[in-house]
Amino acid sequence: MTIVIVLVVLLTIISSVIAARPAQFRIERNASIPAPSSVVFPLLEDFHHWVAWSPWEKLDPSMKKTFSGSASGKGAQYAWLGNSKAGQGRMEILASHAPELVSIQVEIVKPFPSKNLTKFKLVPESDGTRVHWIMEGENNFMGKAFSLFVNMDTLLGKDLEAGLDNLKKAAQTNRPLPSPTGVATQSTGGLIAP
Repeated sequence: MTIVIVLVVLLTIISSVIAARPAQFRIERNASIPAPSSVVFPLLEDFHHWVAWSPWEKLDPSMKKTFSGSASGKGAQYAWLGNSKAGQGRMEILASHAPELVSIQVEIVKPFPSKNLTKFKLVPESDGTRVHWIMEGENNFMGKAFSLFVNMDTLLGKDLEAGLDNLKKAAQTNRPLPSPTGVATQSTGGLIAP
């Protein structure tokens, strides 16, 4: 009986600690890109160009992709289904205000269900554009528990930094990027294998 009481007390304490964690999260990184916003903005508002800079595109070379909705800008949609590293999810551009803001709803299905908001804010600079990449959302119970052991700002921050570095390289080519080989755009959906 004593063991049961101890276990109940421990579970209550752990649950209370998890519940007290922040209900929301925000991760932000920014970088100066030596290119005008007219060059940078299309790389963000067209999911076809994400293959050139997104830090997650290389997690699964065989990842299945679907492009639907608008070709770019508001209403553009991108869904993916990949290995255990890439997972499964979808994104939709909620707002696109050239040349300063792209707002995207991100829904992860696997490995851990979540729904978050991602924003790209572009600010002109004398020698180019400063791009702010912001991820924010709600911390559910599992997210709060995970954050006890893993610093999400550090973990995801590395990916955002790598993505901004890739974006800088893509923008410096200063030429239109080709659509990924073997990946087509569909307005009706359906998974496309590259």
